[in-house]
Amino acid sequence: MRRTRRTDARTSNPFLSRWGGDRDTDRAAARASRPVAATVGRRPADDDDDHDHDHDHLINPYAQTDQINQTDRADRAGLTAVTMDDVVVRTATTLGAVLLTAVLSWLLVPVDETNIGRSYGLATGAALVAFVLAMIQSVKRTPSPALILGYAAFEGVFLGVLSSTVSTYIAAGVVVQAVLGTFAVSAGVLVAYRMRWIRVTQRFAGFVGAAATGFVLLLFADLLLSAFGAGDGLGFRSGGLGIAFGLVGIVLGAAFLALDFKQIEDAVAYGAPREEAWLAAFGLTTTLVWIYLEVLRVLSLFNFNSDN
Repeated sequence: MRRTRRTDARTSNPFLSRWGGDRDTDRAAARASRPVAATVGRRPADDDDDHDHDHDHLINPYAQTDQINQTDRADRAGLTAVTMDDVVVRTATTLGAVLLTAVLSWLLVPVDETNIGRSYGLATGAALVAFVLAMIQSVKRTPSPALILGYAAFEGVFLGVLSSTVSTYIAAGVVVQAVLGTFAVSAGVLVAYRMRWIRVTQRFAGFVGAAATGFVLLLFADLLLSAFGAGDGLGFRSGGLGIAFGLVGIVLGAAFLALDFKQIEDAVAYGAPREEAWLAAFGLTTTLVWIYLEVLRVLSLFNFNSDN
């Protein structure tokens, strides 16, 4: 038997960084021969193909390998495998929590000139709490529904205040446009992924990871320069450069979504533990929030520039 070369690749979405990892020693069915914290698997349809000539395919951590012994295989039968319905239900629950708190904060938190300072403070605090909860979940060995839903709730507060502010001071209809834009991007990526127009390979994952790192570093540099009196920072929050930066962010969000779809497909195909559905919901939620924020940025800058 010819030996197939295997390569690992980590997902660029930091909140799926535990997807497919080694949970417990009695869960060998949900791992490969060693802990792989965020590998993105090959297409199930490719498993029987000879890939000696193709080093760009990615390993599926859920696929059984020759290193898994018979005891591990027996343990697999006792696990409740994740299904697509599990992923859909938990994703809907998580996004529902985001939507609920976003609507409540929009309606209950005033953003008029008198209260805008307190509202910004509330939004900033909610964003920090959401970030901390997300970081805690990202390093945990097992998904915690309480942490994930808590993250979603605080993220929704931040999004609600931000969206209300943009709608009040920039353009009344821009939030609806941003929501529709997020749905359009997500639907487009899903169609492209299902039609195999997007092939999630190791090279693809590596490029997305490098691009995302550069994007985040530039974003932090812009914020730091602005905070220490450098005016508009690097210029990513206004004008044509800001619009271009936002468009790059949307493309990166779409790439994250393709990586999420790939990991979900592999988890379902190879019977990962059912609890993995919460990690799928977590990853999808963070990606959709990213896309929404970048679409909102671009539309806001378009409207601001047209008014001036």
